[in-house]
Amino acid sequence: MLVRHAKSSWKEPGLQDFERPLLEKGKSRTEKVAIYLRERKVFPDLIVSSHAVRAFETAKIFAEVLGYPHHEIQVDGQVYFSGATGLQQVAFGLPDGKNTVMMVGHNPAITQFANEFLENKIDYMPTSAVVSISFDTAEWKEIPLASKKINFVVYPKML
Repeated sequence: MLVRHAKSSWKEPGLQDFERPLLEKGKSRTEKVAIYLRERKVFPDLIVSSHAVRAFETAKIFAEVLGYPHHEIQVDGQVYFSGATGLQQVAFGLPDGKNTVMMVGHNPAITQFANEFLENKIDYMPTSAVVSISFDTAEWKEIPLASKKINFVVYPKML
């Protein structure tokens, strides 16, 4: 699952980009999407998040609603600093025993990475959006060659 972080605040112009917190509206919209996943029994084996505050806070909301331990969220700076190519490297290096992984990142990279697998490309992933893709392989490094299935694309305005 590829997730764009929730709507964040621009109120404090002195903050570094990676320090921006979530807006309350962003939190509630993310919770709505997380409940959608829970109702469909979609639970991650691993959550990987950018180190940016807004992404990590988003990951914690999903973790809370989906019963995933906060302390097991894997923080990876490459999710923040890299483009789609960096996200590929993160995804292709995931542990093979983890079947359902949620990666929480940022535009434009998260949209570009999702579009590598989507037949109907999207212009951008809205905040709190989730793109879920299944691959017919047991190894993460093999996903570029594996057959795939788009499970769903969901974002708050759809719910």
